[in-house]
Amino acid sequence: MSSLTVLVIDDEPNLVRSIQFSLNDQNIGLHAAYSGNEGIKTFTTLAPDVVLLDLGLPDQSGLDVLAQLKALSPDTPVIMISAHGDTRTAVKAVKEGALDYITKPFDIDELELLIKRCGEQQRLSKELRFLRSKQIHTQRIIGNSHNIQQLREMIEQIGNSAAKTILISGQSGTGKALIARSLHDIRFNDAPFIEINCAALPEQLIEAELFGAERGAYTGSVQKRDGLISLADNGTLFLDEIGEMPLAIQAKLLTFLENRVYRSIGGGKERKANVVVIAATNKDLKEAVDAGAFRADLYYRLNVVPISAPALSDRTSDIALLVNFFSEQFAKQEGCKPPIWSDDVISQLKTYPWPGNIRELKNLVERITILYPGQTAMPKHLPNEYKQNPASSRTEDSNYSSVVENKERELILSALSQCGGRKGLAAEQLGISRHALKRRIQRLHIDL
Repeated sequence: MSSLTVLVIDDEPNLVRSIQFSLNDQNIGLHAAYSGNEGIKTFTTLAPDVVLLDLGLPDQSGLDVLAQLKALSPDTPVIMISAHGDTRTAVKAVKEGALDYITKPFDIDELELLIKRCGEQQRLSKELRFLRSKQIHTQRIIGNSHNIQQLREMIEQIGNSAAKTILISGQSGTGKALIARSLHDIRFNDAPFIEINCAALPEQLIEAELFGAERGAYTGSVQKRDGLISLADNGTLFLDEIGEMPLAIQAKLLTFLENRVYRSIGGGKERKANVVVIAATNKDLKEAVDAGAFRADLYYRLNVVPISAPALSDRTSDIALLVNFFSEQFAKQEGCKPPIWSDDVISQLKTYPWPGNIRELKNLVERITILYPGQTAMPKHLPNEYKQNPASSRTEDSNYSSVVENKERELILSALSQCGGRKGLAAEQLGISRHALKRRIQRLHIDL
């Protein structure tokens, strides 16, 4: 880890010197301020990675200083230093924006670990802000691994080309739809992006969905229906799970791809559509061709400009960034603080094979955010299948979602009971907003 800059705001010079002496050889640069006003001034010029803030300062309260620091830089982690017996105020500080707190007298090794953990979180936050500041069409693709850098370069190159037909392949959950949307965003400023899942509709409906149908063209067709190709004119048509498209429809799609001309069902007039077609599949289409399940001519027509979405197991260095990104998203959605992911948990997640890829990781982060908001996520908090030696614990727990719901219901009912049924107090105890608590009560069908 590169050198961390830490600002200590505390009116006890002996304590500051003790911390400075203990951390001197830990690649941590420590700066001191002995009052709230001095601390705020130093903070604005120093821009530290981490702040240690005493709750009891001579000129103003630590909570007041915390509010000013968060207003200046909401993302800078602040660790509160509380006196013995002042835990209640420290917990209040965490609810008001502090990342964590430590109580005097504290173990210096514990403080060092806490500082480094906060510093790592700050580094990841900076990387996320950098990634988000990049061009809009790639800002949603999170990661800085070699595979992702190559993918971004390919998206840029293909998106700025004249390619009209693109094939994205990759395992389920690798973000193929996100790649398709990124390609669209590069080429078009304001144009339709129309998506269809080829596996979600029966054969007799896919043709009507794609090409449209005239009134009376088939049973139940009581009015003229515009197809998705028509709706996507001058934009992008995204065909997800193209490998599931029935053979009869494949032939009609091939005809359209050859000249961008089509006929609606029951229609006699040919229509043209200026459409970029992006197809995606989690299958090996070459194997499907060999098995007779996919047309060879359509495969070669689609595979002119191929893109491969990397599996999460091939880009494990991105896991920490992804986890923090999703944590922020779900915490905002739930109205709570994101969990703090310990180094042990991140290391453990990197050893997991991730058969469900990013979609599976996103689901896991959502569970941990719901169950442990604002807490440090430790290995013990992970479901069994994500713990060490995953090969011996790969048994799928089909009832896991109900276990999570039962645990969540238990926590909510316990908080409501302790708070006499007052939802505002219960929400505060759970570390979430009143609105988030109300939504969970409705979702879990809790009868009050």
